[in-house]
Amino acid sequence: MNRPHLTGLIAATFTPMNADESLNLSRVPAIVEHLLGDGVAGLYVCGSTGEGPSLSVSERKATLEAYLAAVNGRIPVVAQVGHDSLAEARDLARHAQAAGVTAVSAVPPYYFKPNQTQVVADCVAQIAAAAPEVPFYYYHIPRLTGVSVDIVELAERCLEQVPTFAGIKYSSMALDSFQTLSTLANGKLNLLFGCDECLLSGLLFGAQGAVGSTYNFAAPIYRRVLAALEQGDVATSQKHQAESVLLVKTILKYSDIPALKGLMEIIGVPCGPCRLPLRALTSEQQQSLRQDVLALGLLPKAK
Repeated sequence: MNRPHLTGLIAATFTPMNADESLNLSRVPAIVEHLLGDGVAGLYVCGSTGEGPSLSVSERKATLEAYLAAVNGRIPVVAQVGHDSLAEARDLARHAQAAGVTAVSAVPPYYFKPNQTQVVADCVAQIAAAAPEVPFYYYHIPRLTGVSVDIVELAERCLEQVPTFAGIKYSSMALDSFQTLSTLANGKLNLLFGCDECLLSGLLFGAQGAVGSTYNFAAPIYRRVLAALEQGDVATSQKHQAESVLLVKTILKYSDIPALKGLMEIIGVPCGPCRLPLRALTSEQQQSLRQDVLALGLLPKAK
C-alpha cells in the first residue's frame, strides 16, 4: 500500500444541489477548476461540509465519482465514508477504493454512540478492512458526532490494530491532545487540522496539512498564512490568520454550512442550497452576507 503524506490545504468540498435539493453534479467540474486555480492541494468529499450524512449511499457514490472525474488525478481526493451502519460504511469504502481515491476517512457511528475507545477502534478496523489498498484517516469531530473518547488512546490502538491507519482529520480545539498525537509513531501519523480559524495554531502544534470548508473560497488567505510561516515570519502569518478569524466570525453571524454555500454563489461558483435539516439562507440573509463580506475586502472574487 502506498501511504501518501497529505499536506497543504485540502478543501472540504460542497455537494452541489438544485433548488429542490436534488444533486446537481454538473457543477462539480467548475468547482474543481476554481479550487485548483486557488492552489488547493487536495479534496475531502462528502464530509460535514459536503452534507455527507444527509445523502443516500448512492448519492455519496455519485458525488465522489463526479469529483474524481473532474480532478482526473491532478490532486489527492479523500472520501469520507462514515455511516451509522458499518455495513454501509464498508460498502462506501469498497466503492471509494475501486473508484480510485487517494485515501478513505470516516467518522465513527454516532447514533448509538460508542463510549469505549476499543469499540471505536473496532469500528475503524472494520471500515478500513473494506478498503485495504488505501490509507485510512479517522475523522475526529466530537462537536458533531458526540463521540469523545480519548483520541490519543484511540490513535495508539488503531496504529496497533489497523494496518492502513495513516492519520487523523482533527476537528477539535483540544490542542494539548493534538500536540501529543504529533509525537506518536515517531512522527509517522499524518495529522490534518480541521479548524480553519485556528490553522496557525494547528501548524505550530504539529499539523502537516489541513482540511477545511473556508478553503473553498478563501484559500489565498490561508496560503499566505502557510507561506509566511515557512519563511519564519510568524507575525505576518498571525496577521493573515486574523483575517481568517474575521471572515469566519462574519459567516457565523448567519449560520455555518448554509452561509458557506451562500458564499460560493457570491464568488461566482454557485453550489445551490443545502438539504434539510439544514436550511438555505433567505434572499435577505444572502444579500446581507454579501454586503458584509464585500465590506471586509478579503475575497477579491466576491461580487
